[in-house]
Amino acid sequence: MSPRSASVNEELRRRSRERLLQAAVELVDERGFAATTLGDIADRAGSARGLVSYYFPGKRQLVQSAVHRLMHRTLEEALEREPRTEDGRERLARAIDAILGLARERPVLMRQHMAGLLHEEGFVQCPEQQRLSELLGDTIARSGADDVTSGYPMLRALLMGAVYAALVPGVPMPIPVLRAELFERYGLDGELGLPPGGEPGRGDLSRFFATEKQPDDRDE
Repeated sequence: MSPRSASVNEELRRRSRERLLQAAVELVDERGFAATTLGDIADRAGSARGLVSYYFPGKRQLVQSAVHRLMHRTLEEALEREPRTEDGRERLARAIDAILGLARERPVLMRQHMAGLLHEEGFVQCPEQQRLSELLGDTIARSGADDVTSGYPMLRALLMGAVYAALVPGVPMPIPVLRAELFERYGLDGELGLPPGGEPGRGDLSRFFATEKQPDDRDE
C-alpha cells in the first residue's frame, strides 16, 4: 500500500479531532464534567487514548473547545436558517435566541461550561472560540452598533450572564424574562428571532461535527 499523501493525513487528523470534540460534548452532556474521563472520551470517539493529549493539553481545554464548537455551529445555523436575511437586528435576535436555546436544551453541558470558565485555567483560546468570536463580532457590527470594539465584548458578557442566570441551581431565572431583558437592551422587537419554546430539543449533535469516516480512516 502506498503511503498516504500529506493532504489525506491532514484530513484524517481533522476528523480525529472532530470526533473527540463530539464525544466530549455528548459525554459531558450525559454525565457531567467530573464523571467524564479522557479515556471515556477517547473510547466514545473510537480514538487511541494518547491521541487526546496530542490535540488538547487536558480535559478542561478539550471540553471548552467542544462547547465553543457547539455554540458557534448553533449560532451559525441560526443566522443562516431560512428565510436568510442580512437584516442586522433580525440576526442579533437570532443570535440571542440561539445561545439562550442552548442553555435551555443543554443545561448540564452549559452549566459545566460556565463553571469551567471560572476555573483557574480560565478561558481557552482555540479555533472554535475564535470562530464564535468572529460570528458574534459580525452580528453586533451588522446590528448597527456605534462601537464594535466595545460592543462585541459587551454582547458576549450579557449572553454569558444570561446563561449563568438561567442555570443557577435552585434559583434559575426564566429564559423568557432574560430574553425580554436582552431584547430591550438592544431595542429589538419581540417578534424577531426564534424564541426558545415547547419541549427542550435533544436532537443528534452530529450535524455540528464533520466526523464521517472513510474506508482508510483509522486511528493508530
